[in-house]
Amino acid sequence: MTPRRRAVLLVLPALVPVAAVVGAALVSAVLLSLGLTPLVGRPELSLDAWRAAAGDLGTATRLSLGIAAASTVLAAAVGLALALAATAAVRRSRLLGALAALTIPVPHLVGAAAMGLLLADTGVLARWLGVSPDAWPSLVGGPWWVAVVAEYAWKESAFVALVVGGVLASRARSYGETAALLGAGRWARFRFVTLPLAAPALGGASAVTFVYTLGSYEVAALLGRPYPEPLPVMAVRLAGSIDLAVRPQAAAVAVTTAVLALAVVLLALRALRRLSAWH
Repeated sequence: MTPRRRAVLLVLPALVPVAAVVGAALVSAVLLSLGLTPLVGRPELSLDAWRAAAGDLGTATRLSLGIAAASTVLAAAVGLALALAATAAVRRSRLLGALAALTIPVPHLVGAAAMGLLLADTGVLARWLGVSPDAWPSLVGGPWWVAVVAEYAWKESAFVALVVGGVLASRARSYGETAALLGAGRWARFRFVTLPLAAPALGGASAVTFVYTLGSYEVAALLGRPYPEPLPVMAVRLAGSIDLAVRPQAAAVAVTTAVLALAVVLLALRALRRLSAWH
């Protein structure tokens, strides 16, 4: 048996149940959005739900992609810096990496509440700086979704650091020492040794961060504006409405989110396979 087939067989016990649950939920949402499994009335193929949601669907999609992209870029940059610090031969750097990893078990709901208390106009940061609420910028519930992006970047940077740090700790040091013996400086070692070795792990962790942020609900609901809404907030609001006729619209929004997430995963896998360090 080839190593590739053996790896596939080892993954199947965990992959099959997850694929079955996600696939069943996605198929159910597609059928509901097309009017084939209505909660009220007779089944009939229709695009009415998609037409009804189309007015806000484009805005919600752009907003969700923007939040996910900004959060992912910040999380990747901070996570890479933390991973480099954690793998350095300095005690303070290792302590910094350990403290950053402590944020991983903190739920996003708790992180959102903490970020709101920190960045609100009457929050801790404004009081420490002595800025009045009238002069403090609208970071929570403001037009630029600063608190939402900051919470995602703060939380997910620890995840990125953990993934990238594991790769650098096992591979980068020996290659870096070899490059140093050959006369490479610190910047050259980072550019031609550390960064290429960390690229697959950094890309994979960034893809996971992007997909999670794209489909996450609680942080945007607590720290964001009432309108416009990101896709997850819009889907939850429609699904929880007392009007059962809008449930197909909620399914249409959920299907849109799932398709975007799947497209990001496929693009990320295609990009990662082109990296030399991936092989």
